Amino acid sequence: MKIAIASGKGGTGKTTLSTNLAAYIAQTHPVVLADLDVEEPNSGLFLSGSPIATEDKFKMVPSWDAEKCIHCGNCQKVCNFNAIISLPKIVMVFEKLCHSCYACAELCPAKALTMVPEKIGTLKAYKQGNLHFVESRLDIGQEMAVPLIGQTESWLNDHFPDALLLLDSPPGTSCPVIEATKDVDFVILVTEPTPFGLHDLTLAVETMTTLKKEFGVVINRHRETGDIVEQYCEQNDIPVLACIADSRLVAELYSQGKMMYKSVPDMQQALDNIIRFLHLPGGRQ
Repeated sequence: MKIAIASGKGGTGKTTLSTNLAAYIAQTHPVVLADLDVEEPNSGLFLSGSPIATEDKFKMVPSWDAEKCIHCGNCQKVCNFNAIISLPKIVMVFEKLCHSCYACAELCPAKALTMVPEKIGTLKAYKQGNLHFVESRLDIGQEMAVPLIGQTESWLNDHFPDALLLLDSPPGTSCPVIEATKDVDFVILVTEPTPFGLHDLTLAVETMTTLKKEFGVVINRHRETGDIVEQYCEQNDIPVLACIADSRLVAELYSQGKMMYKSVPDMQQALDNIIRFLHLPGGRQ
């Protein structure tokens, strides 16, 4: 089973839930946690393990051969991403805008453009007991997260084809989130009971509905009364998988990079609720 932990906005507790759920399940069963927030991965702040793999990741970008070029301008015409500009005496390639579609190279009549690899980031994998942790990090200066997210998911599929996969997804509802959640079986949307949290949750719900994904909500910093997110979920028949109470202890443990389920009964109860709802292994059945 492949489960994405996502959120309409940053700072809702997505990584907190991802790491604690993975570590909780790993007490008794194998599980893989992958941090797909490649622009700012931080699951590794809470997890440790022995390194088992490190791989540089690349995307293919065009390289211009001035001697072969006949300056027909076809490369600029066929590029949908404005990554190539054909001037009278030079062809300018903007590698950071390239989506590696190969159109310019394949359709160049003079074969003046060839695709060459450009490093975009690094994937690292660790193991600690039953827990495998995979983290990909985008290189400084790279502007597109989607290629690295896609390559990380392919690596996971190759190395853990039958595993329980938890994907700590990027925040928001843009292209990185679409890439991270497009092939999952279920999406856990983490939110908070604030106007901003509700607004961005509605965007995330619309996105997952469009993708035809099954999803449920976890409310972090939950309030006993007047919870606008809980009311929204009830009105729209959205399952609330768990609620995690607003707690100073949680914030203190988070700031120290510690797991919370060991010290916060509310967190352990929330994890048990999620495990039961999704029929996952581990937890207090």
